[in-house]
Amino acid sequence: MANHKSALKRIRSNEAKRLRNKYQHKTTRNAVRDLRASSDKKEAEGMLTKVISMLDKLAKNNIIHKNKAANLKSKLTKQVAAL
Repeated sequence: MANHKSALKRIRSNEAKRLRNKYQHKTTRNAVRDLRASSDKKEAEGMLTKVISMLDKLAKNNIIHKNKAANLKSKLTKQVAAL
C-alpha cells in the first residue's frame, strides 16, 4: 500500500485515466466496426471523417500507436472509396 499522499493521489488519477482511455478506445473500435459494416457511400463518407478524428486523438494521447492509427485510416479510406 502507498505510504505518501502523492502516491495515493497518483493511484486515483491513474485509475481515472485508465477508465477514460478504455472508454475512448472502445468507442473508437465500435465506430470503426460500424464504418466497416456500412454499405451506403454517402453515410460512410460522413462517418469516415469522425472516425479519422477519433483515431488521431487516440494516437495523439498514446492510447494507440501512431502507425496503427495510420494503417486503420488508410484501410478505411480505401474501403469507403471502393463503395
